[in-house]
Amino acid sequence: MIAVNDAFRKFKSQLELNAREQKNASDRQNEVRDYLVTKFKIEKSFLTGSYARHTKTKPLKDIDIFFVLKASEKHYRSKAPSAVVNDFYDALVDKYGEAAVRKQSRSVNVDFGVIIDAEDNTDYRILSVDVVPAFADGDDYEIPDTDTGKWIKTNPQTHAAKATTAHQAFSNEWKGLVRMIKYWNNNPKHGEKPVKPSFLIEVMALECLYGGWQGNFEYEIQGFFSTLANRILDEWPDPAGLGPPISNGMDNARKQRAQELLLSASREASFALQHGRQGRNGEALKAWRNLFGPKFPLS
Repeated sequence: MIAVNDAFRKFKSQLELNAREQKNASDRQNEVRDYLVTKFKIEKSFLTGSYARHTKTKPLKDIDIFFVLKASEKHYRSKAPSAVVNDFYDALVDKYGEAAVRKQSRSVNVDFGVIIDAEDNTDYRILSVDVVPAFADGDDYEIPDTDTGKWIKTNPQTHAAKATTAHQAFSNEWKGLVRMIKYWNNNPKHGEKPVKPSFLIEVMALECLYGGWQGNFEYEIQGFFSTLANRILDEWPDPAGLGPPISNGMDNARKQRAQELLLSASREASFALQHGRQGRNGEALKAWRNLFGPKFPLS
């Protein structure tokens, strides 16, 4: 029987993208990029978000692609943010069909119709991409926010640099721990995701994972859940210091719900730890799998 810490190592590995998944992700995002360059005047496009930061978990979905529009498209900046979102939506509907395309507050989502099996496998295929229209603003970018009716500043490169620094400071275990919590957050048993956007988990981890890696996944995860629960009600600014707080994605009721579920997860982790301390390795593995979901290995 596999030891619990070794099971966590295997779990971490199973949440990492393999070559076939990376190939499918590359093919899909290039397909979208090649198409949209025929519809809009685009200065450049690039991958961003958790996929680019290597904190994306499985099943692999909502890969963010920034489309930086040329100055000749600047007329969109004098309109409501919904104008550019609507036009990107219409263009993507023409290619993928209305059923596959969905407007979001700052992007347009394209779903590729991939089915997730009971073990969270997708036959090495990605589920969807998020298309984000943007304009350059010096070294930063402006993106539409249809919820507020404003254009907001952001800088994906700053987000990526902070994640890399945190990962290195935590003995290169930081991103793996973040992916594990995001996988828990995606568990269908919750119904709606407890923490939304999932980027908030990453933002909180910049402060909540501290003190250096202690070499034991069980204790790190239990402590991580506990600290997230204690601080989910706090305001969490944009790490780039540009846009609105990342925690604005949840109202007080949703934050209270997230806190309850995070506290429950912390208790479940404590029970799993107790099984391990008392030599019940098999029960500990089952408890961790029940907490996280089917990607956590029992052998």
